[in-house]
Amino acid sequence: MATIKANNPALKTWIKVPKNSDFPIQNIPFGIFSYQGSSPRACTRIGDTVIDLSVLVELGFFDKLRLEDASVFHAEVLNDFISLGKPVWRKTREHLSWLFQEDNTLLKDDKEAQKQAFYAADKVVMHLPVQIGDYTDFYSSMEHATNVGSMFRDPKNALLPNWKHLPVGYHGRASSIVISGTEIHRPKGQIKPADVELPFFTPTRQLDFELEVAFIVGGNTQMGESVTTENAEDYIFGLVLFNDWSARDIQAWEYVPLGPFLAKNFASTISPWIVTLDALEPFRTATPKQKPEVLDYLKFKGKKNFDINLEVSIAPDKGKESLICKSNFKYMYWNMSQQLAHHTVGGCNMRVGDMCASGTISGSSPDSYGSLLELTWKGTKPLKLKDGSERKFIEDGDTVVIRGYGEKDGIRIGFGECVCKILPTKK
Repeated sequence: MATIKANNPALKTWIKVPKNSDFPIQNIPFGIFSYQGSSPRACTRIGDTVIDLSVLVELGFFDKLRLEDASVFHAEVLNDFISLGKPVWRKTREHLSWLFQEDNTLLKDDKEAQKQAFYAADKVVMHLPVQIGDYTDFYSSMEHATNVGSMFRDPKNALLPNWKHLPVGYHGRASSIVISGTEIHRPKGQIKPADVELPFFTPTRQLDFELEVAFIVGGNTQMGESVTTENAEDYIFGLVLFNDWSARDIQAWEYVPLGPFLAKNFASTISPWIVTLDALEPFRTATPKQKPEVLDYLKFKGKKNFDINLEVSIAPDKGKESLICKSNFKYMYWNMSQQLAHHTVGGCNMRVGDMCASGTISGSSPDSYGSLLELTWKGTKPLKLKDGSERKFIEDGDTVVIRGYGEKDGIRIGFGECVCKILPTKK
């Protein structure tokens, strides 16, 4: 692969970047923002500065790039930009990198342009970055699947017979995916505890987060067409943090035989900034050894996993955050290329903006488990928070915060925060 100039760790920018920021000049993520009720439009971010790409287009700062259609940055979602394809994503990011480098005076000396295009990150509203047509959730962490299988079935046969032969997944609900900061209400449904004869209707008593990473599909395919592990990354625009909320007691009663339904479809939360695969290139790492050998269409070459540190905190209502989990995206047994190849091998067509989530990401140590179901071992080992309170599952008023970043050669590439507060059930 050719060297990606925008990833050079020596690059410096004339825009202020706080220490340990997720958004140095080597990141250049893409998002959609609005300011004081304006129409949503495309942006990027360096440090704590959000940069309006539609204004840069209007002022001529994209003329050198010669985009076929620069109006894509005026759209309320990134789908049209993403549809232009990987060579354009890469050229755009390289161009923005060049524009913001400390020795480039083109925009640096144009204070009027900065006044029109630059916003403080804490003053803007972030929106869903893409129109999500379809959403698929995988189940690709062996440690997580083993933990859940041990809890609910036989520890000696925790993984079902198919698990090491294919990336297990299910089709989720795209309409209830919300942007970080959106508050959600506790869901309700049927549950049947082991000590009662008949199910009853109630707000969930076992609300849980799921620590995940999702990728945004970056290319359309036709029905009957398959993506291969070799070309899969041409169809992946970038990644976001993903919290796939789960009502464990509702799920336990409903999931046989067709899988999760009400337990999952009420909400999932994503972080607002899409970090491109190009920006994550320095963090490539090997996929865990897969045994038994996979079928030919799932075989791949090279490093397909990414070393991205992940962590989860819980903050009670008006209370301080307590860090409860530290995990890593590199633990995934099935990588994204395999997931996309499997998703399409039967002829399923993909569309730009579709979202595929990893499934809960757990490591081998108890502090790296990616859900409260595992961290408290189905509620039998409550967690103690900083304020002295305990948690078996999420309570009303709790805010869950997911963070993620890669770090190498003194450069930190991160996603910002994926935040959601839980409100009581709607009447």
